[in-house]
Amino acid sequence: MTADAPIPLDADRATQLAAEFGLKPEEYDRVLGILGRVPSLTELGLFSVMWSEHCSYKSSRVWLRELPTRAPWVIQGPGENAGVIDIGEGLAAVFKMESHNHPSFIEPYQGAATGVGGILRDVFTMGARPIANLNALRFGDPAVPRMQRIIDGVVRGIGGYGNCVGVPTVGGEVNFHPAFDGNPLVNAMTVGIARSDRIFTAAATGTGNPVVYVGSKTGRDGIHGATMASAEFSADSEEKRPTVQIGDPFAEKLLIEACLELMATDAIVAIQDMGAAGLTSSSVEMAGKGGMGIDLVLDAVPQRETGMTAYEMMLSESQERMLMILKPGREAAAEAIFTKWELDFAVIGRLTDTGRIVIRHRGAVEADIPLAPLESEAPLYRRPTAETPKQPVIDAAAVPDPLGITAALERLVACPDLCSRRWIWDQYDSMVGGQTARRPGAADAAVVRIEDHRRALAMTTDCTPRYCQADPEEGGRQAVAEAWRNLTAVGARPLAITDNMNFGNPEKPEIMGQFAAAVRGMASACLALDFPVVSGNVSLYNETEGRAILPTPAIGGVGVLEDVVQAVGLALPAGCDLVLVGETHGWLGQSLWLREVAGREEGAPPPVDLAAERRNGDFVRTRILAGEVRACHDCADGGLLVTVAEMAMAGGIGATLAAPPPGIPPHAWWFGEDQSRYVLALPDAAPLLAAARAAGVPALRLGRSGGGALVLPPGESISVGALSAAHEATLPALMMGD
Repeated sequence: MTADAPIPLDADRATQLAAEFGLKPEEYDRVLGILGRVPSLTELGLFSVMWSEHCSYKSSRVWLRELPTRAPWVIQGPGENAGVIDIGEGLAAVFKMESHNHPSFIEPYQGAATGVGGILRDVFTMGARPIANLNALRFGDPAVPRMQRIIDGVVRGIGGYGNCVGVPTVGGEVNFHPAFDGNPLVNAMTVGIARSDRIFTAAATGTGNPVVYVGSKTGRDGIHGATMASAEFSADSEEKRPTVQIGDPFAEKLLIEACLELMATDAIVAIQDMGAAGLTSSSVEMAGKGGMGIDLVLDAVPQRETGMTAYEMMLSESQERMLMILKPGREAAAEAIFTKWELDFAVIGRLTDTGRIVIRHRGAVEADIPLAPLESEAPLYRRPTAETPKQPVIDAAAVPDPLGITAALERLVACPDLCSRRWIWDQYDSMVGGQTARRPGAADAAVVRIEDHRRALAMTTDCTPRYCQADPEEGGRQAVAEAWRNLTAVGARPLAITDNMNFGNPEKPEIMGQFAAAVRGMASACLALDFPVVSGNVSLYNETEGRAILPTPAIGGVGVLEDVVQAVGLALPAGCDLVLVGETHGWLGQSLWLREVAGREEGAPPPVDLAAERRNGDFVRTRILAGEVRACHDCADGGLLVTVAEMAMAGGIGATLAAPPPGIPPHAWWFGEDQSRYVLALPDAAPLLAAARAAGVPALRLGRSGGGALVLPPGESISVGALSAAHEATLPALMMGD
């Protein structure tokens, strides 16, 4: 060992710490083989976080390779901070979704807030100005006080950070199920706009180029956060609060402006945010992607706490920090920008040609490791899989209707999975920036104008976990198809998706089987719909005391409208024909009617016919863009009558509906969750029905809007006001403990 080599740990202590840090015995043996010696504390910390599930995707990479990631409009696919797609006129959309599940369980407000901050940095790191935030949330039983506190904290955290940083929160989704009692999911998505010829990446180049730290100071918060996110929870998990970061949205706003100002120059060679694993992941990934080495001197790192060690600084996940590689001689100009924005700026190292990461602190070498094993040669596992047993198809005729149609409708629109989310979205500023054209609750997808352009982006998040639990492949297929359908329903051309794969413990064959099957389903839908995956995140070990969440491959979809005025919402206008596009068979398996009304949670989920999905969606979009459609809503949770009721409640207008066709029980017709369907409102159905016949698209006239009630044959009716009252009351009552 040379005089300036790192001081190794005691061998027994190193073995003990490796286990505490989440390294398997065989992984620690591999570390010993790479180094040829016992590691130092800092080296062990680096290996443990870079080889964690959260950072290395060691259980999921083998399956993620099956996802289609290319299309003529894809500029940057998976592998960078965010995905990038060409949206025309020299512009690109930059977007990604990422989880902050474990931190949000332990400390709901800060966990959710820093999740928003982290995904914002992923997007503006690429050179994009963030224009919208979305989220996909899954909670347990909302009637339980402990879950109410988590819901309240998460929603306040999302709103508090997004509102302060000045980026509108424009959409999202919320599900409730007891499977999330011990492990809620908080998935955050950001969409930004950049010039298509000014995309920044993390690949560092140039021997001798300065490594620059910018943003907020480093503290001890978030140390080993990536490791925590790669393990199951236990009964004492709430004691892990020190691993949750503390966010400062005002510092984030300054960081956005400073980075974008510097990006307008030619000073930056590469840039990376300090997310999971902090300075470790950013430095390792930047140097590794560029085939370089990196030498860091941690004495120069801005610190907000005294006496910090190299181990603490490298593993801290303090927020609002970035790492940059600058061109030589540009340090002073860059520093002037960050000083103007009252942010820290420090040169903390140089790029080398050694292919190693060397960390120095207080005159000593704390780590000296070859980069390749850290950055690209983490363990890769093809874990055993077990297929989820198929559930039987439920015969709708054999399921009695215990309530009747209107009583069932009132119960459904008031149930937690379908009730109004106004209590949530009213805490978000959806209009800051002045570019939001379709805000939460107004349409199937959010629509945000692109400043100084007529065009707009549509965006959505979607997944139906109960479908995925029953049949992960069909559920993965449906999640992609529903995102595509929601973008189509506002008139947008769907372009690409980001995903957030939330699953339980991958070391259990049944969980790994769910993951593999969901990817197969997603891949088939992406291919059929020309809807590639350009970014994403994997969150595994979402279990508490051995109980896993429902498999939840959340999908974030983005599409484009050439002219924002073409976008349609879901609010039902008076004096319109209602047309149902798509076939209805009355599929009750895994439906909300079956669960909320019949008290059964079972059966095969509805199948997705991808050819029908493409045909029906392309037809609907064409009619919307032709200006024929006044309102559109896709049929999803709750089925056809819930779809019409949501349109009626949004518009404050009732409708008289035609009788179900013969051969389908009324409750199955109205509440079955058959896929690939839309309800359209337009002044005269005849031309559209003729066009549908010519195109081979199933379509029928459903009724006519008007009045203040939904009227169903043979004379049942329910006022829209009564439905709205039930729909709006649930979440406020639950959150007040009523």
